[in-house]
Amino acid sequence: MSLATLQFYSAVGLAAGVGLSLSLLGAGGSILAVPLLVYVARMDAHRAIAISLAIVGGTSAVGALLHHREGWVRLRAALWFGLCGLPGAYLGAHLSHWVPDWALMLAFAALMLVVGAAMLRPAPESIEAGAPAPIPVLLAAGTGVGFLTGFLGVGGGFLIVPALTLLVGLPIREAVATSLVVIAANCASGLVSQWQQGGLHLLEGVPYLTASATGAAIGTRLAGRFSAGTIRRGFALAVIALGLAIGVSQLLR
Repeated sequence: MSLATLQFYSAVGLAAGVGLSLSLLGAGGSILAVPLLVYVARMDAHRAIAISLAIVGGTSAVGALLHHREGWVRLRAALWFGLCGLPGAYLGAHLSHWVPDWALMLAFAALMLVVGAAMLRPAPESIEAGAPAPIPVLLAAGTGVGFLTGFLGVGGGFLIVPALTLLVGLPIREAVATSLVVIAANCASGLVSQWQQGGLHLLEGVPYLTASATGAAIGTRLAGRFSAGTIRRGFALAVIALGLAIGVSQLLR
């Protein structure tokens, strides 16, 4: 087996872990997609971000459908918040092509540190629903999250869930389900921008998306067998360690 083949199968296997972590944690799992594509599949950062959008968006769409069947998705909230994110995701994906690989990876490392630190805090169940925020605040929040999705290829669930809870006023369970619709929509907008600039090859992302969706299905069955707090803390520490490693490696190049 050649080294390239081994790298491909290793990356596909780890993509299943992305879906698994997404289903077990509800947010944060997509932060692993870009690093595994860059450091395991040996892709450049721009190509990895494009494929990450397909992985995260497709997996979120599957999860959103399952939650919708259970009646937890609030389509009106997803529509308004998602519509704000579409132009942000499109712009973010477009601007990412103007940023060198090393700068993208440094930004990604910084984001990993922020996500890891946020996940060490109490789980979202401790967040209480609030009254709907003014429309300008919702527009700014939706656009900002969308930009982050398109620029770095992450789902942004760690930002969307609190935003839907505190700004839109959704209960936490509905916010988690609705966030998947927003993530899928933002990723789709980012993918359109990537495709228009020639940075997207859909067939290349199929094996990774299939593995991630499979991991998500497995995680759904295993979710009740593990302590959510323990998984969350362990995952957060791993994300922080990986973020530090990526940051140091880029600074030393």
